[in-house]
Amino acid sequence: MITSSLHTLDNGLRVVCVAMPHLHSAELAIYLKVGGRNDPPGREGLSHFLEHMLFRGTAEYPTSLAIESAFEVIGGAPNAATDAESTYYYSRVHPDSVKKAMEIFTSMLMQPLMTGIDVERRIIAEEAREDLNEQDEEVNADTIVSRMLWPRHPLGMPTIGTLESIAAIDRGDLERHLNTYYIPGNAVLVVSGPVASEAIFAAAAACFGHWQARNVPQPLPVTFRYQGPRFQCVQDSDSQMNLQIAFLGFARDDRRFMALRFLRRILAGGGSSRLHLRLREELGIIYSVDGSIGAYDETGCLAFDLSTAPATLLPAIEATFEELLQMVTTPVPESELSRIGNSYVFDLEFSRDSACEMGGRYGWGELMGVVRSIEEDQADSRSVTSADVQRTARELFAPENLRLVAVGSWKRGMKKAVRELIAAYQRGYAEAVASGC
Repeated sequence: MITSSLHTLDNGLRVVCVAMPHLHSAELAIYLKVGGRNDPPGREGLSHFLEHMLFRGTAEYPTSLAIESAFEVIGGAPNAATDAESTYYYSRVHPDSVKKAMEIFTSMLMQPLMTGIDVERRIIAEEAREDLNEQDEEVNADTIVSRMLWPRHPLGMPTIGTLESIAAIDRGDLERHLNTYYIPGNAVLVVSGPVASEAIFAAAAACFGHWQARNVPQPLPVTFRYQGPRFQCVQDSDSQMNLQIAFLGFARDDRRFMALRFLRRILAGGGSSRLHLRLREELGIIYSVDGSIGAYDETGCLAFDLSTAPATLLPAIEATFEELLQMVTTPVPESELSRIGNSYVFDLEFSRDSACEMGGRYGWGELMGVVRSIEEDQADSRSVTSADVQRTARELFAPENLRLVAVGSWKRGMKKAVRELIAAYQRGYAEAVASGC
């Protein structure tokens, strides 16, 4: 039986314990509500840079090797990740060593040495170059689409930053960011595994109780959007065209979110999904297609990614648009809806075996204000109807929400043909709305 308990320390740090007595290891994670959207102009990538710097040494563990070795002794391997709205540090450890892991993370968060900045800058710059072509032009479709989804806003910038912004970040920027956002009221500590809540809460108080509380500034809200569909082509020497078709979507707490999950699974959720069957099994023009949901405080998106040869780019776009319009015009058959729903319910059930997933559900969920039990999600999924999915598709797939990017070897006439396909999609959607579908 999995149970979740929450305790808030006097300084505002929320501590979550997810008891999973059937496991033999524990997962410790610290989530902070700071990411790419909190980076100041000209310092894009600052949150990600700071995440890297905390592994370079602390007052107690002066090198990255010392940090790694301290975790290895207790069965751990520390890691971290930064996205648009959060940063988190995590490690699997032996259940008897959770407090020691907390002590190491405490040292990293509160006593970083901030040494080796120039070395880390070079490492991050190499990471950033993976998204650039030979002319240092952006070829990462996610980043290009983000700029069209959220123009003039930090959400539209790459979380890793640009070569220029990475070069501009200095020690003062890193220390200010640390002092501004790495505060207990902006964080959640979560431990999941065969642990007891009383022991976890006591250890957290001993390790993090002296963390100084301060107010955290609110991020800049999204207030501007492009009107109408947007399309961008990027020339690259790759032998395939990398295509992303995305739609401006919903915030993470939107009432339509469960129907959105169903929509993604129906279209690009695996071997039985519609885009997979159409583009791979029927037309044979892709190897795979992926669907992903982005969800933030006040906005979100649904994106589909695939790669295809330049000669089959136009058929791939046309077939994808046809499948999207089919979702708008025709209710999902009950047999398909039931199959998708059952698959989702079982995936939720299987997540009970993962301390990492349970930590994310209750830890990240607490940070973002969207904590939901597995039982709640399963109940909501069973209440989704075909009408819910069709209504969500109609609202989401409106042409004004469309953003399309294709990266690859462009030939004469292809751009015009893509614009014509987008125009045809607009007409098809307008006809569907006019007919009352």
